[in-house]
Amino acid sequence: MKKEPLFGKTINELIAITRRIGLPGYSARQIADWLYKQQVSSIEEMTNLSKKAREILASEFEYGLSSPVEYSESSDGTKKYLYKVLNDKFVESAYIPEKDRATVCVSTQAGCKMGCLFCMTGKQGFQGNLSSNEILNQFRSLPEFPDIKNIVYMGMGEPLDNLDEVLKSLEILTSEWGYARSPTRITVSTVGIVDKLPVFLEKSMVHLAVSLHTPFDNERLMLMPVQRTNPLKEVIETIKKAGITGQRRISFEYILFKGFNDTPAHVKELARLLNGLRCRVNLIRFHRIPGVSFESPDIEEVKKFRDMLNKKGIIATIRASRGEDIKAACGLLSTLARNK
Repeated sequence: MKKEPLFGKTINELIAITRRIGLPGYSARQIADWLYKQQVSSIEEMTNLSKKAREILASEFEYGLSSPVEYSESSDGTKKYLYKVLNDKFVESAYIPEKDRATVCVSTQAGCKMGCLFCMTGKQGFQGNLSSNEILNQFRSLPEFPDIKNIVYMGMGEPLDNLDEVLKSLEILTSEWGYARSPTRITVSTVGIVDKLPVFLEKSMVHLAVSLHTPFDNERLMLMPVQRTNPLKEVIETIKKAGITGQRRISFEYILFKGFNDTPAHVKELARLLNGLRCRVNLIRFHRIPGVSFESPDIEEVKKFRDMLNKKGIIATIRASRGEDIKAACGLLSTLARNK
Protein backbone atom coordinates (compact mmCIF):
# COMPACT_ATOMS: atom_id res chain seq x y z
CA MET A 1 0.00 0.00 0.00
CA LYS A 2 1.46 3.38 -1.06
CA LYS A 3 2.49 5.60 1.84
CA GLU A 4 1.40 9.22 2.17
CA PRO A 5 4.03 11.81 1.15
CA LEU A 6 5.39 14.29 3.70
CA PHE A 7 6.59 16.65 0.98
CA GLY A 8 3.79 19.12 0.26
CA LYS A 9 2.52 19.29 3.85
CA THR A 10 2.05 22.69 5.48
CA ILE A 11 3.44 23.44 8.92
CA ASN A 12 0.01 22.98 10.52
CA GLU A 13 -0.35 19.58 8.86
CA LEU A 14 3.11 18.60 10.10
CA ILE A 15 2.22 19.73 13.63
CA ALA A 16 -0.91 17.55 13.52
CA ILE A 17 1.14 14.57 12.33
CA THR A 18 3.82 14.92 15.01
CA ARG A 19 1.18 15.24 17.74
CA ARG A 20 -0.66 12.16 16.51
CA ILE A 21 2.42 9.94 16.43
CA GLY A 22 3.81 11.26 19.71
CA LEU A 23 6.83 13.27 18.57
CA PRO A 24 7.97 16.42 20.45
CA GLY A 25 6.29 19.72 19.47
CA TYR A 26 9.44 21.13 17.87
CA SER A 27 9.70 18.15 15.49
CA ALA A 28 7.30 19.71 12.98
CA ARG A 29 9.70 22.61 12.37
CA GLN A 30 12.61 20.20 12.06
CA ILE A 31 10.74 18.14 9.47
CA ALA A 32 9.73 21.28 7.53
CA ASP A 33 13.36 22.35 7.47
CA TRP A 34 14.40 19.01 5.95
CA LEU A 35 11.56 19.06 3.43
CA TYR A 36 11.93 22.61 2.15
CA LYS A 37 15.37 23.96 3.05
CA GLN A 38 17.68 20.95 2.82
CA GLN A 39 18.26 19.06 -0.41
CA VAL A 40 17.66 15.54 0.88
CA SER A 41 15.20 12.98 -0.44
CA SER A 42 14.51 10.49 2.36
CA ILE A 43 13.22 10.45 5.93
CA GLU A 44 16.38 8.56 6.95
CA GLU A 45 18.44 11.67 6.12
CA MET A 46 16.55 13.80 8.71
CA THR A 47 19.40 13.27 11.14
CA ASN A 48 18.37 15.73 13.88
CA LEU A 49 15.35 13.50 14.52
CA SER A 50 15.99 10.48 16.71
CA LYS A 51 16.31 7.09 15.01
CA LYS A 52 13.06 6.04 16.71
CA ALA A 53 11.25 9.14 15.41
CA ARG A 54 12.48 8.46 11.87
CA GLU A 55 11.29 4.86 12.11
CA ILE A 56 7.83 5.96 13.27
CA LEU A 57 7.60 8.52 10.47
CA ALA A 58 8.79 6.05 7.84
CA SER A 59 6.24 3.45 8.93
CA GLU A 60 3.41 5.73 7.76
CA PHE A 61 4.97 8.22 5.36
CA GLU A 62 7.43 8.54 2.50
CA TYR A 63 9.45 11.64 1.66
CA GLY A 64 7.41 12.06 -1.53
CA LEU A 65 9.61 13.20 -4.42
CA SER A 66 9.35 11.66 -7.89
CA SER A 67 11.49 12.28 -10.96
CA PRO A 68 10.14 13.22 -14.40
CA VAL A 69 9.52 10.24 -16.67
CA GLU A 70 10.47 12.02 -19.89
CA TYR A 71 11.86 15.31 -21.13
CA SER A 72 12.67 17.13 -24.35
CA GLU A 73 14.93 20.12 -24.96
CA SER A 74 14.44 22.96 -27.41
CA SER A 75 17.10 24.63 -29.50
CA ASP A 76 16.48 27.78 -27.40
CA GLY A 77 17.26 25.97 -24.12
CA THR A 78 13.65 25.48 -22.99
CA LYS A 79 13.04 22.04 -21.50
CA LYS A 80 9.70 20.29 -21.20
CA TYR A 81 9.34 17.66 -18.47
CA LEU A 82 6.65 15.00 -18.18
CA TYR A 83 5.52 13.77 -14.75
CA LYS A 84 3.30 10.84 -13.85
CA VAL A 85 0.55 11.83 -11.39
CA LEU A 86 -2.71 10.46 -9.97
CA ASN A 87 -1.30 6.94 -10.51
CA ASP A 88 -1.69 6.79 -14.30
CA LYS A 89 -2.09 10.37 -15.61
CA PHE A 90 0.50 12.76 -17.01
CA VAL A 91 1.23 16.47 -16.57
CA GLU A 92 3.89 18.76 -17.93
CA SER A 93 6.19 21.42 -16.57
CA ALA A 94 8.50 23.67 -18.55
CA TYR A 95 11.92 25.02 -17.56
CA ILE A 96 12.63 28.33 -19.31
CA PRO A 97 16.17 29.73 -18.95
CA GLU A 98 16.90 33.40 -19.61
CA LYS A 99 19.98 35.59 -19.22
CA ASP A 100 19.43 36.68 -15.62
CA ARG A 101 16.86 34.18 -14.36
CA ALA A 102 15.19 30.84 -14.92
CA THR A 103 11.45 30.18 -14.74
CA VAL A 104 9.51 26.98 -14.16
CA CYS A 105 5.94 26.65 -15.42
CA VAL A 106 3.92 24.13 -13.36
CA SER A 107 0.59 22.36 -13.84
CA THR A 108 -2.22 22.18 -11.26
CA GLN A 109 -4.55 19.63 -12.86
CA ALA A 110 -4.36 16.66 -15.20
CA GLY A 111 -6.49 17.79 -18.12
CA CYS A 112 -8.91 20.68 -17.64
CA LYS A 113 -12.65 21.40 -17.46
CA MET A 114 -12.50 24.78 -19.15
CA GLY A 115 -12.37 23.61 -22.78
CA CYS A 116 -10.71 26.70 -24.26
CA LEU A 117 -10.67 26.41 -28.04
CA PHE A 118 -6.96 27.22 -28.40
CA CYS A 119 -5.68 24.90 -25.62
CA MET A 120 -4.64 21.28 -26.08
CA THR A 121 -5.06 20.53 -22.37
CA GLY A 122 -8.80 21.22 -22.55
CA LYS A 123 -9.14 18.69 -25.35
CA GLN A 124 -8.03 15.97 -22.90
CA GLY A 125 -11.00 16.62 -20.63
CA PHE A 126 -10.67 16.81 -16.85
CA GLN A 127 -8.77 13.92 -15.27
CA GLY A 128 -8.14 15.11 -11.72
CA ASN A 129 -6.75 17.74 -9.34
CA LEU A 130 -3.10 17.59 -8.37
CA SER A 131 -2.15 17.59 -4.71
CA SER A 132 0.18 20.18 -3.24
CA ASN A 133 2.81 17.43 -3.34
CA GLU A 134 2.34 16.89 -7.08
CA ILE A 135 2.34 20.62 -7.82
CA LEU A 136 5.53 21.34 -5.87
CA ASN A 137 7.26 18.18 -7.06
CA GLN A 138 7.39 19.74 -10.56
CA PHE A 139 9.51 22.54 -9.07
CA ARG A 140 11.62 20.56 -6.59
CA SER A 141 12.41 17.52 -8.75
CA LEU A 142 13.73 19.45 -11.73
CA PRO A 143 17.46 18.90 -12.31
CA GLU A 144 17.67 22.70 -12.63
CA PHE A 145 15.96 23.29 -9.27
CA PRO A 146 18.84 25.36 -7.77
CA ASP A 147 18.69 27.81 -10.68
CA ILE A 148 14.95 28.59 -10.55
CA LYS A 149 14.07 32.19 -9.72
CA ASN A 150 10.47 32.48 -10.98
CA ILE A 151 7.52 30.12 -10.70
CA VAL A 152 4.43 30.46 -12.87
CA TYR A 153 1.23 28.44 -12.49
CA MET A 154 0.50 28.51 -16.21
CA GLY A 155 0.76 24.84 -17.15
CA MET A 156 -2.03 22.32 -17.50
CA GLY A 157 -5.30 22.96 -15.68
CA GLU A 158 -7.14 25.87 -14.07
CA PRO A 159 -5.47 26.80 -10.73
CA LEU A 160 -8.60 28.34 -9.18
CA ASP A 161 -10.53 25.14 -9.91
CA ASN A 162 -8.07 23.44 -7.53
CA LEU A 163 -7.82 26.36 -5.14
CA ASP A 164 -7.21 24.57 -1.81
CA GLU A 165 -4.17 22.65 -3.06
CA VAL A 166 -2.85 25.65 -4.98
CA LEU A 167 -3.06 27.81 -1.84
CA LYS A 168 -1.28 25.11 0.17
CA SER A 169 1.54 25.01 -2.37
CA LEU A 170 1.80 28.82 -2.34
CA GLU A 171 1.94 28.83 1.47
CA ILE A 172 4.85 26.39 1.36
CA LEU A 173 6.65 28.40 -1.33
CA THR A 174 6.35 31.77 0.46
CA SER A 175 6.41 30.98 4.21
CA GLU A 176 9.59 31.41 6.23
CA TRP A 177 9.36 27.78 7.39
CA GLY A 178 9.03 26.71 3.74
CA TYR A 179 10.99 27.91 0.72
CA ALA A 180 10.71 31.58 1.77
CA ARG A 181 10.27 32.69 -1.86
CA SER A 182 9.13 36.23 -2.55
CA PRO A 183 5.48 36.39 -3.76
CA THR A 184 6.72 38.81 -6.44
CA ARG A 185 8.53 35.87 -8.06
CA ILE A 186 5.35 33.79 -8.41
CA THR A 187 2.43 34.23 -10.83
CA VAL A 188 -0.84 32.31 -10.97
CA SER A 189 -2.80 32.32 -14.23
CA THR A 190 -6.58 31.86 -14.40
CA VAL A 191 -9.44 32.04 -16.87
CA GLY A 192 -11.28 33.97 -14.16
CA ILE A 193 -13.48 32.08 -11.66
CA VAL A 194 -15.50 34.87 -10.06
CA ASP A 195 -16.43 33.12 -6.80
CA LYS A 196 -12.85 31.90 -6.21
CA LEU A 197 -10.99 35.12 -7.06
CA PRO A 198 -11.71 36.96 -3.76
CA VAL A 199 -10.41 34.00 -1.73
CA PHE A 200 -7.28 33.73 -3.87
CA LEU A 201 -6.59 37.47 -3.66
CA GLU A 202 -7.13 37.52 0.11
CA LYS A 203 -5.11 34.42 0.99
CA SER A 204 -2.09 34.96 -1.24
CA MET A 205 0.09 37.87 -2.33
CA VAL A 206 1.42 36.43 -5.58
CA HIS A 207 0.89 38.02 -8.99
CA LEU A 208 -2.32 37.31 -10.92
CA ALA A 209 -2.58 36.74 -14.67
CA VAL A 210 -6.04 36.55 -16.28
CA SER A 211 -6.68 34.92 -19.65
CA LEU A 212 -8.48 37.61 -21.64
CA HIS A 213 -7.80 37.08 -25.39
CA THR A 214 -10.59 39.39 -26.58
CA PRO A 215 -12.59 42.18 -24.92
CA PHE A 216 -15.82 41.29 -26.76
CA ASP A 217 -18.22 38.93 -24.99
CA ASN A 218 -19.37 37.00 -28.06
CA GLU A 219 -15.81 36.38 -29.25
CA ARG A 220 -14.59 35.35 -25.81
CA LEU A 221 -17.50 32.92 -25.46
CA MET A 222 -16.45 31.32 -28.73
CA LEU A 223 -12.87 30.96 -27.47
CA MET A 224 -13.62 30.21 -23.82
CA PRO A 225 -16.85 28.53 -22.64
CA VAL A 226 -16.18 29.82 -19.10
CA GLN A 227 -17.31 33.25 -20.37
CA ARG A 228 -20.92 32.00 -20.09
CA THR A 229 -20.77 31.55 -16.30
CA ASN A 230 -17.90 33.90 -15.46
CA PRO A 231 -18.21 36.95 -17.73
CA LEU A 232 -15.04 38.97 -18.22
CA LYS A 233 -16.73 42.16 -16.96
CA GLU A 234 -17.49 40.43 -13.62
CA VAL A 235 -13.93 39.12 -13.40
CA ILE A 236 -12.51 42.62 -13.87
CA GLU A 237 -15.00 44.15 -11.45
CA THR A 238 -14.03 41.56 -8.81
CA ILE A 239 -10.36 42.45 -9.24
CA LYS A 240 -11.10 46.18 -8.99
CA LYS A 241 -13.08 45.64 -5.76
CA ALA A 242 -10.11 43.80 -4.23
CA GLY A 243 -8.11 47.03 -4.26
CA ILE A 244 -4.75 45.64 -5.33
CA THR A 245 -1.86 47.60 -3.80
CA GLY A 246 1.89 47.36 -3.36
CA GLN A 247 4.09 45.24 -5.58
CA ARG A 248 1.38 42.78 -6.55
CA ARG A 249 0.93 42.78 -10.32
CA ILE A 250 -2.22 42.17 -12.32
CA SER A 251 -1.73 41.19 -15.94
CA PHE A 252 -3.97 40.02 -18.75
CA GLU A 253 -2.87 37.31 -21.16
CA TYR A 254 -3.80 38.02 -24.76
CA ILE A 255 -3.08 35.40 -27.43
CA LEU A 256 -3.18 37.08 -30.82
CA PHE A 257 -5.08 35.31 -33.61
CA LYS A 258 -4.50 36.73 -37.08
CA GLY A 259 -7.55 38.60 -38.37
CA PHE A 260 -9.67 37.76 -35.32
CA ASN A 261 -8.69 39.77 -32.24
CA ASP A 262 -5.96 42.10 -33.52
CA THR A 263 -7.90 45.10 -34.86
CA PRO A 264 -8.12 48.77 -33.80
CA ALA A 265 -11.64 48.01 -32.50
CA HIS A 266 -10.13 45.49 -30.06
CA VAL A 267 -7.61 48.08 -28.88
CA LYS A 268 -10.35 50.63 -28.27
CA GLU A 269 -12.51 48.17 -26.32
CA LEU A 270 -9.57 46.93 -24.27
CA ALA A 271 -8.79 50.50 -23.25
CA ARG A 272 -12.39 51.04 -22.17
CA LEU A 273 -12.62 47.72 -20.31
CA LEU A 274 -9.34 48.11 -18.40
CA ASN A 275 -9.75 51.81 -17.62
CA GLY A 276 -8.91 52.55 -13.98
CA LEU A 277 -7.14 49.24 -13.37
CA ARG A 278 -3.38 49.21 -12.73
CA CYS A 279 -2.35 46.36 -15.00
CA ARG A 280 -0.44 45.27 -18.06
CA VAL A 281 -1.31 43.19 -21.13
CA ASN A 282 0.98 40.36 -22.21
CA LEU A 283 0.74 39.68 -25.93
CA ILE A 284 1.39 36.08 -26.95
CA ARG A 285 1.80 34.61 -30.40
CA PHE A 286 -0.41 31.56 -30.99
CA HIS A 287 1.29 28.14 -30.97
CA ARG A 288 -0.48 25.97 -33.52
CA ILE A 289 -2.27 22.89 -32.17
CA PRO A 290 -4.03 20.08 -34.07
CA GLY A 291 -7.61 20.76 -35.13
CA VAL A 292 -7.51 24.56 -34.69
CA SER A 293 -7.39 26.74 -37.81
CA PHE A 294 -6.25 29.97 -36.15
CA GLU A 295 -2.91 31.42 -37.21
CA SER A 296 -0.54 33.78 -35.46
CA PRO A 297 0.10 37.24 -36.90
CA ASP A 298 3.71 37.90 -37.83
CA ILE A 299 5.94 39.75 -35.39
CA GLU A 300 5.51 43.13 -37.11
CA GLU A 301 1.73 42.87 -36.74
CA VAL A 302 2.17 41.97 -33.08
CA LYS A 303 4.39 45.03 -32.55
CA LYS A 304 1.81 47.22 -34.27
CA PHE A 305 -0.93 45.96 -31.92
CA ARG A 306 1.35 46.55 -28.92
CA ASP A 307 2.08 50.11 -30.05
CA MET A 308 -1.63 50.86 -30.45
CA LEU A 309 -2.26 49.67 -26.88
CA ASN A 310 0.64 51.75 -25.56
CA LYS A 311 -0.80 54.85 -27.23
CA LYS A 312 -4.03 54.21 -25.33
CA GLY A 313 -2.07 54.22 -22.07
CA ILE A 314 -2.02 50.44 -21.62
CA ILE A 315 1.32 48.87 -20.75
CA ALA A 316 1.68 46.04 -23.26
CA THR A 317 4.59 43.66 -23.71
CA ILE A 318 5.28 40.84 -26.14
CA ARG A 319 6.08 37.50 -24.59
CA ALA A 320 8.85 35.71 -26.44
CA SER A 321 7.80 32.41 -28.00
CA ARG A 322 9.82 29.58 -26.50
CA GLY A 323 10.17 25.89 -27.22
CA GLU A 324 8.04 25.65 -30.35
CA ASP A 325 10.24 22.85 -31.73
CA ILE A 326 9.50 20.64 -28.68
CA LYS A 327 5.72 21.10 -28.58
CA ALA A 328 5.92 23.60 -25.71
CA ALA A 329 2.25 24.57 -25.92
CA CYS A 330 0.41 23.21 -22.85
CA GLY A 331 -0.95 19.70 -23.24
CA LEU A 332 0.84 18.55 -26.36
CA LEU A 333 3.47 16.35 -24.70
CA SER A 334 1.06 14.78 -22.20
CA THR A 335 -1.46 14.09 -24.98
CA LEU A 336 1.24 12.18 -26.83
CA ALA A 337 2.04 10.22 -23.65
CA ARG A 338 -1.62 9.31 -23.10
CA ASN A 339 -1.95 8.08 -26.67
CA LYS A 340 1.10 5.80 -26.61
